[in-house]
Amino acid sequence: LLALHPAPLQILHQEFLGTSGAQYIDYIVTDKVTSPQRLDFLYTEKFIYMPNHFFSKGHAVQKEVKSPTHEYKPRTRPYQIGTGSPEENRCMANGIDKPSFVFCNFNKFLKNNPETMNSWLRILREVPGSILCLLENPSQGIPYMQRYIHEAAGEPTVEQDTKTGKEYNTFIPMDGEDLIERIHFLPWERDPFQHQARNQDFCNVMLDSFPYNGHTVAQDSLYGGVPIVTRSDGDDMSARVTTSANIVLGLEELNAYDGPSQYEDIAISLGTDREKFENIRGRLVDTALQRNPMHPYWDANRYTQNLLSGFTQAWERFLAGQEPEHIVVVESEEVAKGTYDQVLIDLPSDRAPRTTSHEEL
Repeated sequence: LLALHPAPLQILHQEFLGTSGAQYIDYIVTDKVTSPQRLDFLYTEKFIYMPNHFFSKGHAVQKEVKSPTHEYKPRTRPYQIGTGSPEENRCMANGIDKPSFVFCNFNKFLKNNPETMNSWLRILREVPGSILCLLENPSQGIPYMQRYIHEAAGEPTVEQDTKTGKEYNTFIPMDGEDLIERIHFLPWERDPFQHQARNQDFCNVMLDSFPYNGHTVAQDSLYGGVPIVTRSDGDDMSARVTTSANIVLGLEELNAYDGPSQYEDIAISLGTDREKFENIRGRLVDTALQRNPMHPYWDANRYTQNLLSGFTQAWERFLAGQEPEHIVVVESEEVAKGTYDQVLIDLPSDRAPRTTSHEEL
């Protein structure tokens, strides 16, 4: 459809986080960290640079979305959403001891490459008693992931086929089985609001995917009070989303600009230094609960006004007969004041219809 150019201006916004590679898309909505201007040669589109992160999220204004809490509610059995700490809930695994710390990643398996998986194995080794909680996404991939862990944890070696005499690569088993027993899989939850609500219950820290970050999944985790450790050494748009988010949230110390080793070291430090982890988690929860004004990262009304400003500037360039060019959205003084409770009362359409209640949690 877009190739037929049904509109005079065509803009990519969040559906695909990367260049279309097409000559018929004029702009892409992004920000200066996610898509630095030094990398504009990787895009066929011009940038509409948003302030305060380019990714829209309505968590703070949707009744269905559960807000995080500083304290965990008492554990329940059977498990109920909004109860128990990640250590107590143990990724819903049966028959295991209470872990010292729970790392998680709720993205599809296909978002992770072998290098990322190897980083997770080192983190587990360096944080005694910790576990990794993953989502069954898809469940059919679990045996293949476990086989990879078993092999990746082994000692590479070369052996010779006794019949043919040819050499082949193999491995000597090491701690693969132990690591497999520390990686657990959370059942799929069809209701996205129910899944978002359980982030706080199952995860201390999210280990971000690379080279394709968590995007919607990451917003759900962040609004669940779950800090995200991310690699910040990639150039792809999809690899830089959480890097930008952490900066806006005031958590830049979670960005591993130097690559996988630093990514591992940051995660290990959080898993072994409880005071450090609690400080970072508390700061993140504070951003989600901030009101009057809302924190700029979670302020959907402020985001909408800035997006409208960017679209208006693009349209005015078109009307003036000018070719598309990078646009930097500068917040007006009024918009920069942020959103206060009264605005949400005056604009009820900004709140989604209530279908599920989490007020009791």
